[in-house]
Amino acid sequence: MDELSEGGIQVADLARSFGSVHAVRGASFAAAPGRVTGLVGPNGAGKTTLLLMLASLLAPDRGRIRIDGIDPVADPSAARGVLGWMPDALGAWPALTVRETIVTTARLHDFDRDEAAARTEELLELVDLRDLAATPARVLSRGQKQKLGLARALVHRPRVLLLDEPASGLDPEARVQLRVLLRDLAAEGLTILISSHVLGELEEVIDDAVFLVQGEVVTAPEPVARAWRIRLLPDTAPPEAAAQSVPDGGFVPETGSAPLRVAAALGVDPHTLGTDRGDVLAVFPDEAGAAAALSRLVGAGLPVTSFAPAQSGLEQAFLTLAGAR
Repeated sequence: MDELSEGGIQVADLARSFGSVHAVRGASFAAAPGRVTGLVGPNGAGKTTLLLMLASLLAPDRGRIRIDGIDPVADPSAARGVLGWMPDALGAWPALTVRETIVTTARLHDFDRDEAAARTEELLELVDLRDLAATPARVLSRGQKQKLGLARALVHRPRVLLLDEPASGLDPEARVQLRVLLRDLAAEGLTILISSHVLGELEEVIDDAVFLVQGEVVTAPEPVARAWRIRLLPDTAPPEAAAQSVPDGGFVPETGSAPLRVAAALGVDPHTLGTDRGDVLAVFPDEAGAAAALSRLVGAGLPVTSFAPAQSGLEQAFLTLAGAR
């Protein structure tokens, strides 16, 4: 049995060059059904080239790919039948309306007229474009075009979904809707591979991450110490009281006495803490250390209203990898 015949996305030793530029170098990874996998990497890392090869739109120089058990190089038509592809920029038919665009896409997937019309109405509701159904694609905003691109990718009910920067141009409400939709699709068993530069939002939707740096899939770094953001209710003590509590005649930070109160509760030097937009920043070696610190803050009676990493774990891992490179 072919070792890459399993469902989902299977990639082994994949490579693609453009002249002297090695866009993808021996990449190997897997994305499992029922899970959302994030493709993470800086600009120029080879993410779009990799996605194009998975979508059967670009032939690899070497390596093997399986999309739900299908080889997209040997049988691109079969692969396109099981995968939905949403590029970063929508190549729309400008004269067609939103509804006509989806209907036409369905017809290209061999839907009959009634099936195409019914599926189009489902998708207009799913991606929240019903009010724009009669609008020509050429006048859509960037975010609206992204929604239309997602509808086109989903029209034939694919089992594998490839998304390149799907949240680009979406407003905050639409971004939340997209996250919910992707989690629902994964719960239905779809394999979803998503590339995005918005790492904080990506972390909220993905189950797994593939790190691509200079065309190579690299191992995620071990967790390292990072800053946590601590927010307290505003101190109601008079300025004189706050000033008297500062050791060695130091000044009161712009956040009032919050750093001093946090420092006292944690038993650390106030100068080891930072401030940002009224929050106190403290570095802890790991999540266990952060949990212990939160317990001490609450135990000391401090009115903690927010306690969270200042940077997402995905962002931290990405920056660690970028720095190592």
